[in-house]
Amino acid sequence: MLPDLESAMDAAWPAPDRELSGGWVLRAAHGVTQRANSIWPRSEPLCTRDEWLAALRDARAWYRNRRLPVIFQVFDTPGSSALNAVLDEEGFTRQSVTLIMVRAADTAPDADFALAAGGEAPELGAGVEITEYPSAEWLDLWWSVDGRGGAAELETARAILTACPALYALVRDDDGGPAAVGRLAIVPSRAGSWGGLYCMATRPDARRRGYATRVQQALFSAGAARGLDGYWLLVMASNSAARKLYSRAGFFEVSRYYYRQERPRRSLTGC
Repeated sequence: MLPDLESAMDAAWPAPDRELSGGWVLRAAHGVTQRANSIWPRSEPLCTRDEWLAALRDARAWYRNRRLPVIFQVFDTPGSSALNAVLDEEGFTRQSVTLIMVRAADTAPDADFALAAGGEAPELGAGVEITEYPSAEWLDLWWSVDGRGGAAELETARAILTACPALYALVRDDDGGPAAVGRLAIVPSRAGSWGGLYCMATRPDARRRGYATRVQQALFSAGAARGLDGYWLLVMASNSAARKLYSRAGFFEVSRYYYRQERPRRSLTGC
């Protein structure tokens, strides 16, 4: 299984502005996506309530200088209990519960996964374009589905995407227009290379035609060609349709996280 999943996730979606503060990684990206604008409490060396509050004061000042709210990305583990207790006292909200699902490279999808695209599994990725950088068409489709903001926010998103080695998949509809896209972030580790499946997006009028399944299978095939040992992905707990799709592809939940936010000031993008 993938070691140090939290580090892999941080590397796959790197914030351009970051600072290590004690055991916390402070991350900012001009408000583009919660993940890139949240605190990753990488370790918890703090012992007393006063130490927790002092660290929180420093974090508040750091985000205040960037005109951003203070948000923690908290993994749902027993080790987060002390942090949660402090954030409860400070009135932080709890939101956006997200599942972390993984799949070994040699996992066979169930029969429904092939049927979802109307073909046999080896053919599912046929006709999908794979590139090492996001094209304008790729970015436009993804941003139209998942993005919030204008040209400046899109450029920040592009910087996040391209700061990690990745593959970008795009499938077209019968008229040649982009129908669905996906991204495979490739993160080396001491135990082998794993890929993170991100930015799965289908044009609204092209949904339920198997395009997302074809993109997913094409990225699996591209990952296999590069010797990846497995894959992870993130999906909102409330998104039952996506969870069903990923389960059919052989993914299963290993953990989850949520965000703790103080005084929301503006909407951030993404999960």
